Amino acid sequence: MRISKVLNNNSVVVKEDDQEKIVMGLGVGFQKRKNDLVDRRKIEKIFVMKEESDKFQELLSTLPVEHIDVAEEIISYAEGQLMVPLSNHIHISLTDHLSFAIERLEKGYTIQNKLLNEIRVLYKPEFEIGQWAQGLIKERLGVSIPDDEVGHIALHLHTAKMGSKSMENTMQLASIIRDAIEIIEKEFNVVIEETSINYQRLLTHLRFAINRVEEGEPFHSMDPEMLELLQMKYGKAFGTAEKIADFLDAEYNIHFPLSEVGYITLHIQRLTGK
Repeated sequence: MRISKVLNNNSVVVKEDDQEKIVMGLGVGFQKRKNDLVDRRKIEKIFVMKEESDKFQELLSTLPVEHIDVAEEIISYAEGQLMVPLSNHIHISLTDHLSFAIERLEKGYTIQNKLLNEIRVLYKPEFEIGQWAQGLIKERLGVSIPDDEVGHIALHLHTAKMGSKSMENTMQLASIIRDAIEIIEKEFNVVIEETSINYQRLLTHLRFAINRVEEGEPFHSMDPEMLELLQMKYGKAFGTAEKIADFLDAEYNIHFPLSEVGYITLHIQRLTGK
């Protein structure tokens, strides 16, 4: 395995079996030149990126090595915790995002993540990995990243799960649920406690309900008499659930049956207690 290009001390490009591959490992590119042999004992990861190889090579050759190393450690930890392989694109998207975020934070600039609370609940395993990364970045780079950035890391990790949808879709789910929460807050003139168990239950319920629509799966039915009772006993909560359903239909083409309105009513009632 001969080197065709040195990207940095820990990354090189090789050509093997008529395929261009990116090889990573501690010191694998140190004091190496084109046509030198790769020390196989130093190889930690090998990537074959047919469509995004140039972009990955550009990042590896231009970003600070310590940023790349931290990103790769986070990705390896995430794969172990999530117990699923992540798409190769995560090596580009997360590395690029982290490096830019670290440089921005070092200059004193922060960006608020308006979907932070939704991300924290919807993507809990990924958020917890982001919190681990928060400690790693502080330890290795001396940079304190806020929870807003932990949320962004969680989004990248969730999107990178094999079979997961695009970052746009990942963010859209959190945004849809934020819209639903704002409808409830407006109708009841309250600020919802986002750490409460009832808030978390509502978010989880809405996530699965939206997924059912997207996957074409059937909804649980509800007895007509029960629906009528809910409408009579919890009129405001029922009306709010209807507004949420109408909003999702109009804005996102997400259609909830009346039975689902009933289940959302129960969650709203528990959440508001009114």
